[in-house]
Amino acid sequence: MVLLSLVATHSNVDLETVARLSVGAPQVPAAVLADDRAVSGAVVLATCNRFEIYAEAPSEDDVEAARSAIVSTISEYSGIPEQSVSASFETHTGQDVAEHLFAVGAGLDSAVIGEREIAGQVRRALIDAQGSGAASGGLVRLFQAASRTAKDVGAQTALGSRGRSIVSVALELAGDISADADWSRKTVVLFGTGAYAGATMAALKDRGCIDISVFSSSGRAEAFVATRGGTAVTAADLPGAMRRADVVIGCSGSDARIDAADLQRIREGGNRPLVVIDLALSHDFDPAVGMLDDVELITLESVRAAAPEEQADALAQAGDLVRDAARTFEEQQATRAMNAAIVALRQHTQAVLDSEMERVRAQHGCTAAAEEVEFALRRMVRQLLHVPTVRARELAAEGRQDEYTAALEALYGIEVAPAAEKGTGTSDATLPPAVPPHTGHVHPDGAVCPVDHGRPARSA
Repeated sequence: MVLLSLVATHSNVDLETVARLSVGAPQVPAAVLADDRAVSGAVVLATCNRFEIYAEAPSEDDVEAARSAIVSTISEYSGIPEQSVSASFETHTGQDVAEHLFAVGAGLDSAVIGEREIAGQVRRALIDAQGSGAASGGLVRLFQAASRTAKDVGAQTALGSRGRSIVSVALELAGDISADADWSRKTVVLFGTGAYAGATMAALKDRGCIDISVFSSSGRAEAFVATRGGTAVTAADLPGAMRRADVVIGCSGSDARIDAADLQRIREGGNRPLVVIDLALSHDFDPAVGMLDDVELITLESVRAAAPEEQADALAQAGDLVRDAARTFEEQQATRAMNAAIVALRQHTQAVLDSEMERVRAQHGCTAAAEEVEFALRRMVRQLLHVPTVRARELAAEGRQDEYTAALEALYGIEVAPAAEKGTGTSDATLPPAVPPHTGHVHPDGAVCPVDHGRPARSA
């Protein structure tokens, strides 16, 4: 199995393109798996400034077909021509897949370096894919390793103690713009009830804000405030709430965008300064609202520009942790891929040994002599398999597993088939013992010899 990823982020395309590509994102994994055999698993990571698809293909030969299938599916859902979709994504394979995802999960590829929310989004992406049955075993292990790496970066570097996020930087900007930086005296209207809205609510409360109204075009505001606090407002109540607000925050990304004319009409007759924070990838507010009198607009682009730079030593340490984790993951993947070859060799050797012992027993029966012969042969086979097994591990670590499987086929005619695995990723395949002991033998006349031929019954 081979992992690949298609990546479109704030660093290589504009956010408007990211938003357009993300249309239909939750349906992409299942659609790709249903329509194309070149993809055996898929996970989508869609956030406010990135759209990434991680996939597993059966072999290196299937990678290009898998990429084409993903691009075609995204084109179908987004309405963007396939050529444009393809040009919007960077493609990663091999160790680059793990290194990029691990950096993302640790917040090293975010608009705000070291942000906390992204680690939770990586976990939720895997949970969603597992829930839909789209996560293969390789992808489960990849995303679980990404979560462990994010924890290591947070615990072992200064990035974990900063507590910065896109939301926190946006609120800091809003506080700097306002004449009164005391959030306990501010009135806030929050659009949305998703993960970012939850993070925003928590950040507002940490700053002492208590007057928070929540609006959801999908009608989920009541359920949202029931567990997080705040006051749910309806569409009828919304204009009045916005007229009284000091800060309006958009986290919904719904189709019901508020344009400048609507906001101007709502605020007509008043001169209360307003800060609008638009954190939705597809924008909850028309960018023209920033041109209105007494209105300041903060967007994701504003946050990215204002995000503080991290200390070089903390970033270097975090980068080393990510690279080491990616290298370890890739080595483990190679070792797992080699397990099938080791199993095939052992099964072949076991079959040859069993065949020889059948002839010995047919001639001598279950005698002490036959038992001694079997013990000696099994011991010899274990010794013969030791070096090929060690070399398999060494070649896997060097990325040369194809040479090993080719040698098995050339020397012994052994064809190595990849082991089928479920998308749980909770345990690794267990290799059988090099040569399992023989615990019984059926004679031609049907009688069973109960002697354990794995070791001699008497001393030599």
